[in-house]
Amino acid sequence: MSDDPDGAVRLEVFGNVGEIVLDRPAKHNALTPAMYAGIAKACAAANRDDAIHAVVIRGAGDRAFCAGSDIGALEGYADFWAWRNRDDYIPPILSLRKPAIAAVKGWALGGGFEIALACDLRVAARSAVFSAPEVTLGWNGAGGAAQHMTRLCGYGQAMKYLLTGDRFDAEEAARMGMIEYLVDDGCELERARALGASIAVHAPVATQSVKAAVRSALDLSVAQGLRYENELMSLCFAERDLAAAKGTR
Repeated sequence: MSDDPDGAVRLEVFGNVGEIVLDRPAKHNALTPAMYAGIAKACAAANRDDAIHAVVIRGAGDRAFCAGSDIGALEGYADFWAWRNRDDYIPPILSLRKPAIAAVKGWALGGGFEIALACDLRVAARSAVFSAPEVTLGWNGAGGAAQHMTRLCGYGQAMKYLLTGDRFDAEEAARMGMIEYLVDDGCELERARALGASIAVHAPVATQSVKAAVRSALDLSVAQGLRYENELMSLCFAERDLAAAKGTR
């Protein structure tokens, strides 16, 4: 556990699965600018490490995944322009080429909710609690809750929770299609690690191509997506042929 009051983010590696740990348990892993930088550093390191085939993101301690941004830390920005040009934490997570799995327990609020949504898969304990409370503070979230929740759950469900700021439980999140794996309390990390390991046994070029193809479906037309999938398939074949060629030398 980190003893830094501003929190820390660390990357741990277990076999072919990397774990990005949000480590500020005394504050429910609430995010600070130092942690924004730590997330970016950990994601970049995970991308560079060829031994890592899948990534799990989790919160330290027993009480929370992440309670969102530390509101007090927001006062550290000199003005709105400084905040606008801050180093953010969601783009680095979206830049992960390897499949990313959120292991959610306790609170996943605000920025923590956005981190979970930015992952490719979500495993949640039954007692997990979600919300996007920004509207109750006088602003909107800027880390993708509107983008990702609308795509995962639909317009009406997104508006229901983004406009009210209401909290909802893991059962409701699963009903809406936001949670792929709902597990008993205390089993979320074990399940996420097992899921990561089951993905990591496949060829990285294949899993990363699948992720790239599915992500592209959010932006491309079907025709454009089909062309992109074909190019990715060709890349997979090229990787296989290169591996076979190396094996004959």
